Amino acid sequence: MMKMTWVTAAAVALGAAMTPLHAQEKPASVGVGVFTFTSGPAAAYGMPGKKAADLMVDQINKAGGIAGVPIKATVVDEGQGTEGVIAEYRRLASNPENQVMIAALSSSNCLALKPAVEQLKVPTIAWNCDAHQLLADGKSNYYFRPNGNTVTEFAAYALYLLQKNPNVKRVAMLNPDYAMGHDAANVFSATLKAIRPDIEIVANLFPKLGTANFQTEVSRLLAAQPDVVFSALWGADLSNFVRQASPRGLFSKSQVILALGETVLQQNTLPQGVIVGVLGDGWWMSPDAQARPETKRFVEEYKQRFGEYPVFPSMKMANAVIYMKDAYVKAMAANGGKWPSRDELAKAMSSGSFDTLTGTSTIRKDNEGMVDQVIGTTVKSPDYSFPVIGDMVRYDGKVLTPPQGEDPMVWVKSINADLLKSLPKPGSYK
Repeated sequence: MMKMTWVTAAAVALGAAMTPLHAQEKPASVGVGVFTFTSGPAAAYGMPGKKAADLMVDQINKAGGIAGVPIKATVVDEGQGTEGVIAEYRRLASNPENQVMIAALSSSNCLALKPAVEQLKVPTIAWNCDAHQLLADGKSNYYFRPNGNTVTEFAAYALYLLQKNPNVKRVAMLNPDYAMGHDAANVFSATLKAIRPDIEIVANLFPKLGTANFQTEVSRLLAAQPDVVFSALWGADLSNFVRQASPRGLFSKSQVILALGETVLQQNTLPQGVIVGVLGDGWWMSPDAQARPETKRFVEEYKQRFGEYPVFPSMKMANAVIYMKDAYVKAMAANGGKWPSRDELAKAMSSGSFDTLTGTSTIRKDNEGMVDQVIGTTVKSPDYSFPVIGDMVRYDGKVLTPPQGEDPMVWVKSINADLLKSLPKPGSYK
């Protein structure tokens, strides 16, 4: 299947717009619900997603919208809690002008929304929530995830660690106490032990989401004397942990892996040598991203508009919007240029590959996206006032995604040294 960038897609869509259409077949606007955190500690992660959605919608609308139809986005704050999120989803879905939902950031919210998504039959894009359980039953017809899942993401960190430090013996983990944090701990440790069963987990800590004081956790990590500390903390929790752990020497005494560490690079608090990544391929400075003129334009406009560079939640949201736009183009092409229904749009989302700002995403028949994983270590840069990612590797997402229909954790436990040897080495992605 031919792949197209969103710029190419815009040209195709505008061509389709010239096909004669009856007025009632084309709406005045494309209603889209965008769910993210705009309040509370998680807004440190959620607001970059909102900013990216705002920018992408503006760029698309300035270019003529989708087949001449502007996008009208309604932002819903996930900070109100799961019950409120579900209520807002149902309210927006009851209006036929809202054809698509981009929901949500929180894995817990995505899992809670799934029954409503399938019941109301609204094409819904899981722009960030990575819980591998979301699509594991293979029965979703309206929920789509173009950005990867926790198995692919956290297995990649374990493999990168074993490539960088094959002699690691003692590992400690610090993850938030909810679905994603427990998934991160389980996948990371299971991957390590599948290849190195002798590795010892010397601490497995789960602070509450929204923790402000990590001094107790830092003390326990220091006392455990691990070779490696792995953490999937994010948002304000991650910022607080880094600020409190650095002065106490944790980063100098252990190899630290911050799975979502790219989001705090611009805070200039991370030392060199910390393993970080972007839960996918959404590093705007990667070779693939830098090779795309549309990505450079997005980054420049983002920096000019918001006073900071995008972080990977920004790129995930931007790629979700591109996926939505690409689906409209495909649906209209299959429908003789006519505006698609929700069902026709869902069908267009259900398979194929599309180019993103940072690479390519392939959607399987179970609506799961297979996305490459970019990981590296922090290094100083002569061009920026904050550390960037060096010693990078790009793992093929198809290789690290469990086969459709197979139990994800059973698959993780089947990983062996042959897979490790087959992967590209750190530093090979330049």
